[in-house]
Amino acid sequence: MKIVHVIEPFAAGVAVFVRSLTETMPEDLHIVIHGERKQIMSAREVKRTFPKQNVRFLRWRSAQRSINPVKDWAAFNELYTILNRLKKKNLVDAVHLHSAKSGLLGRLACRLAGIQNVIYTPNGASFLSSGNPFSGFMYKQLEKIGNFLGGKVVCCSASESEEYQKLGIENTFVNNGIELQPETHNFKPRAGKSKFCVITSGRIEEQKNPALFNAIAGYFEDFDQVEFIWAGEGQDRHLLNSANIKITGWLDAEALRNQVARADIYLSTSHYEGLSFGVLEALALRKPVLLSNCIGNTDVIKNGLNGDIFNNETEAIMKILGYYNNQEMVAVMGAYAQEICSENFDRTQNFLTYKNIYSGAQATVKPNTASSR
Repeated sequence: MKIVHVIEPFAAGVAVFVRSLTETMPEDLHIVIHGERKQIMSAREVKRTFPKQNVRFLRWRSAQRSINPVKDWAAFNELYTILNRLKKKNLVDAVHLHSAKSGLLGRLACRLAGIQNVIYTPNGASFLSSGNPFSGFMYKQLEKIGNFLGGKVVCCSASESEEYQKLGIENTFVNNGIELQPETHNFKPRAGKSKFCVITSGRIEEQKNPALFNAIAGYFEDFDQVEFIWAGEGQDRHLLNSANIKITGWLDAEALRNQVARADIYLSTSHYEGLSFGVLEALALRKPVLLSNCIGNTDVIKNGLNGDIFNNETEAIMKILGYYNNQEMVAVMGAYAQEICSENFDRTQNFLTYKNIYSGAQATVKPNTASSR
């Protein structure tokens, strides 16, 4: 099968998602049409993480993040030209569009090129990202226009799926997942570590709410036994100015796993998520997760066994104090975290569902038993 992926934000979690699909289906050819976000990571660096034997890359040079009618028209024309050329060469069995910009421009380009087998995965609904009611309304209308153009909407979590249902957009969902390698289960905290460590990972930008992470860490500035780590980089790093926060910059996969494995809990302060790979990796490494009450995060917590949901800064601080003062409980929750990850977020089990979707079969999605709602 020949699967074409269209991805404008070729970095961070969306790139991990696409790479996971290519690794899960090694017998298929994957053609990745990609933009670039150099401020996060160069396309060359991202491509190095992909398998070489079954993946080909085509640069989508005019793609960019912000909404700009002139530039977006250029991006659409370029994408249509690429897809039409691939279709004529018989290199398209399915097109998978990733994120909102790719989803809208890609569905229009596919419609005009006569490509009917189209899948769209939002990976974090754009209309959830805006605190401005007018912008939120406009993003919702763009999603409806995109849906009118055709294609199947496949969300990456149950809560994201529910938000699209509220818009009247029919969809299904397949939980994100990570590769559960034997060594993933065997990481141990470093011996004799002196501080209780709270970690997060990802881009330092508004979606991840670094200001809230900084406020929570700031409460513990005078606690010598508590430290905070942000494994990542981004344009809003200046918001992380509490003296007890360490910013590591971007790490390779192994170095990041080691950082998370040596922490005590994983904290997410995000405004919204699709379904965070960083959170899933923490679960696999036996880390309780403390997550903001938002789309994507609420799918992970099961009855408080593997972590907790918080609604504000005060609740997060109280939870961290509780973890610090009862570290035996943290170890027990970590064991539940790994068990829940294995049952619900196994990449091989979940992502092979996409093979049926690409082939036109009806997706079979099990209930999201990890949800606390």
